[in-house]
Amino acid sequence: MARPLVLIGAGEFAQIACEYFEHDSDYDVVAFSVEQAYLTQPVLAGRPVVPYETLETHYPPGDVEVFVAIPASKLNRLRTRLYQDAKQRGYRFATYVSSRAFVWCNAELGENSFIFEGNVIQPFVRIGNNCVLWSGNHVGHRTVVNDNVFVASHAVISGYCEIGESSFIGVNATFNDRVKVARDNVIGSGALVTRDTEPGLIYVGSPARALPGKSSLDAGI
Repeated sequence: MARPLVLIGAGEFAQIACEYFEHDSDYDVVAFSVEQAYLTQPVLAGRPVVPYETLETHYPPGDVEVFVAIPASKLNRLRTRLYQDAKQRGYRFATYVSSRAFVWCNAELGENSFIFEGNVIQPFVRIGNNCVLWSGNHVGHRTVVNDNVFVASHAVISGYCEIGESSFIGVNATFNDRVKVARDNVIGSGALVTRDTEPGLIYVGSPARALPGKSSLDAGI
């Protein structure tokens, strides 16, 4: 029997997540939910959109699971805030893994995470809570992706790496073995990361270097 699911969010990622959950999981998306200030339409994709502030009234925690379908907005802060708030309110979280992803049997995946098609997740990998791996990434053996990370498409993360909490990894970024990416990093598209990074910075280029005088919160993500 399909499990009822509420998607928190009503933007493009939420609509994409609805497609994947409906057609490639055992969940039934029953509604969307957004904060009242952003509620602009009562129905989306044939489903009600309810105020997040009164979500319990419409869909109590014991009746549904939720997925926070927010992209990397504000360096993952928005998705993280809503995830943590829903958790405090007693909701349980779905994790989606595409049937077209390769995930080795002993890899560990956290809650409220979304693994698109074409991802390769090798043995002994750990993916934290509230992470998004868009399509086509490689995550090498024994790598750890910490909580609240967003990995865009076709990144190559080699073995024994660590991706710091709340970081954003751009398309086609590459990481050598055993690299430790600090928390709150933005790794630019096509960057080649060959050494450990410092927290809160933007790294670009090949080999990757930090942009001087720039914080990752200035990246406009």
